[in-house]
Amino acid sequence: MNLERPIPPDPYTLLPAVPSFTLTSPELADGGSLGEKHAFEGGNTAPSLEWSGAPEGTRSFLVTCYDPDAPTPSGFWHWVAVGVPADVTSLRDGELPEGAFTVRNDYGQPGFCGAAPPPGDRPHRYIFAVTALDTDDTGLDESATPAVVHFMTLQHVLGRALLTGTFQIPA
Repeated sequence: MNLERPIPPDPYTLLPAVPSFTLTSPELADGGSLGEKHAFEGGNTAPSLEWSGAPEGTRSFLVTCYDPDAPTPSGFWHWVAVGVPADVTSLRDGELPEGAFTVRNDYGQPGFCGAAPPPGDRPHRYIFAVTALDTDDTGLDESATPAVVHFMTLQHVLGRALLTGTFQIPA
C-alpha cells in the first residue's frame, strides 16, 4: 500500500492563538522519538508530563495526544483527559488524579493508547497538549467524543503547552 501523502499541518496552528506555557517530559525531548513503552505494541503507556507557567485564572487542564499524520481525514486521537485540577502540574505514566476522566480515544477505548503508525509509513508526530481552561466544570462526561470535548472547551481556553514526539514502525 502506498501511503505517500502531503504532511498535514499541526492542527493547533489552525485554532485561535492563545498564550503558551511550558510542557516537558523526563522521557521525551520535544521533537524526539517516543520509546517502545509508549507504543501500542509496547508498553502502551503515556509519557510522563510536567508543566509550568499556566495562565492566571486556570481552573483545570485538558490533556491530549493527537496524531495528525494518521492516514485518515481526521487524524487520530490517542488520549483525551478532561478535568485535571488546576493544582496538578504533572502526570506520571498517564495516571490521572481524582476528578479527572478520559473520553474514548479513536481506538474506542478510554485512557491512553500508544503510537501505532502503519508499518513502513513515515514517522508520525504525536502532539501532546496541555490546555489551560478557565473552568473546572466543562459539562462533559466520559460519553463525549474528542471532537465534542474540543468544541465545548474552545471558549474556555486560556493557554496551551505542546510537546511533540515521533514514532515509526519499519516496513
